[in-house]
Amino acid sequence: MDNSPLQVLTVPTAPYPDQRPGTSGLRKRVFVFQSRRNYLHNFIQSIFSSIDLRDRQGSTVVVGGDGRFFNQTAIEVIVQMAAANGVGRLIIGHHGIMSTPAISCVIRKYKAIGGIILTASHNPGGPDGDFGIKFNTANGGPAKEAVTNKIFQISRTIEEFAICPGLRVDLLTLGKQTFDLENKFKPFTVEIVDSVESYANMLRNIFDFAALKELLSGENHIKIRIDAMHGAVGPYVKRILCEELGCPANSAINCVPVEDFGGQHPDPNLTYAADLVDSMKDGQYDFGAAFDGDGDRNMILGKHGFFVTPSDSVAVIADNIFCIPYFQHTGVRGFARSMPTSAALDRVAKATKIELYETPTGWKFFGNLMDAGRLSLCGEESFGTGGDHIREKDGLWAVLAWLSILATRRQSVEDILKDHWLKYGRNYFTRYDYENVDIDAACEMMEDLELMIADKAFVKQRFAVEDKIYQVEKADNFEYTDPVDSTISRNQGLRIIFSDGSRIIYRLSGTGSDGATVRIYIDSYEKEQIFEDTQVMLAPLATIALKISQLHHRTGRSGPSVIT
Repeated sequence: MDNSPLQVLTVPTAPYPDQRPGTSGLRKRVFVFQSRRNYLHNFIQSIFSSIDLRDRQGSTVVVGGDGRFFNQTAIEVIVQMAAANGVGRLIIGHHGIMSTPAISCVIRKYKAIGGIILTASHNPGGPDGDFGIKFNTANGGPAKEAVTNKIFQISRTIEEFAICPGLRVDLLTLGKQTFDLENKFKPFTVEIVDSVESYANMLRNIFDFAALKELLSGENHIKIRIDAMHGAVGPYVKRILCEELGCPANSAINCVPVEDFGGQHPDPNLTYAADLVDSMKDGQYDFGAAFDGDGDRNMILGKHGFFVTPSDSVAVIADNIFCIPYFQHTGVRGFARSMPTSAALDRVAKATKIELYETPTGWKFFGNLMDAGRLSLCGEESFGTGGDHIREKDGLWAVLAWLSILATRRQSVEDILKDHWLKYGRNYFTRYDYENVDIDAACEMMEDLELMIADKAFVKQRFAVEDKIYQVEKADNFEYTDPVDSTISRNQGLRIIFSDGSRIIYRLSGTGSDGATVRIYIDSYEKEQIFEDTQVMLAPLATIALKISQLHHRTGRSGPSVIT
């Protein structure tokens, strides 16, 4: 066996103009990474070059992914480039798989300078699907815009990358592997870790596992159905919910990570988790949940498939927050939601006199508030919920939060939600997604829409649908000034706010790999009519939203791809 030090090479390359990280990193079709020479290498080098050499030298970086196609190929390249770029130690999940919440946990636990997450979240996988790379910084959260801008600028001018092509790592064996590199004083270390254990240990310190075990496997236990959608969270569900908390093994389905997520779209909503919804309808299960590819998003269902909107979910957790022991110890510093999320959380914040922050979409905005000690619980309408235990949304945490509420209150999911509406009123909320729309048509529509709502004459305008009349009170392009560091984030979504508090919001999403996704959000508050059908209640506002934007005409679409 050759024990000579491994060679470090500097390889010339040419830049690509399209490596700007979006809200959740760089996402492209798999074939883009496979077919464009050094496309992956360029972006990884841009990440490493964005970190000051003094900080990088001898540092620890965490690496893991959701197990999608191209995951292992990318990890091999990242290992070879990390070694060549002076990183001292890599911590990698067993088989290269680690959920996004677990990566955030491990970054914080090992005081790493950051982590590289290989995921396209809820986007499809497989050779014809999507692949993504996201960089999280030392706080365990997504890199802020200043960092992602720096990565992008480097990617536009990159001329070479450093790599150690002879380095081969074994992802199947737990433990440390060391490698000697030429011109390096200390060996390079790769540590393959049980990615579930650190995360499970963190959850044991947040929740009352004895109470949860009683709820799930005690004398009067409830029956649950959990769908991991063949994503990274499957092993976590098996270990924590089944092995530790006593759920029968058949409570958890699709728990083996698969490169193409079993040919499914790993997105926990009523459209893509339809199998779970159908299995809940006959009433044999009291509680259901689904997760996305990398385990940070969640969907909550009650008996007979009763759907809890993500906006209501975070509001209910906020109202019952002391059912979770962690918050009994830490207290509650603040609540936050993304701007498109319904204002249900605002009502709880007002009643409990707890500060409420309204931020742009993107978990990094919550992380900044958490790092400053201002925020304890937050959520997004896009099926993301989390606390300040890490700096990412956390699907399994949200499920254990709900189960903690069920264990304390001993009511059904539906009864808990109906009680909440009786107490606070109800924010009816829906989102229409128009996916893979022509980018030029979408941008043109948004530009024209912004011009229209910016006109002073637009405010006070009235829109009548059937017997309802809505008067515009305010219209703008949402802008956020961070209360911690005063950074300003502009152009975060077009808002039309009516005099009764109802809102219509238009956004172009930054999480797709192909075409544009136009999103319309509709939020309307009712104090009295709280048990009606959401789509019926919001139909007048939906009509107005389409009329104002002329979306169907402008995009050539007759209807949305997904309604949530």
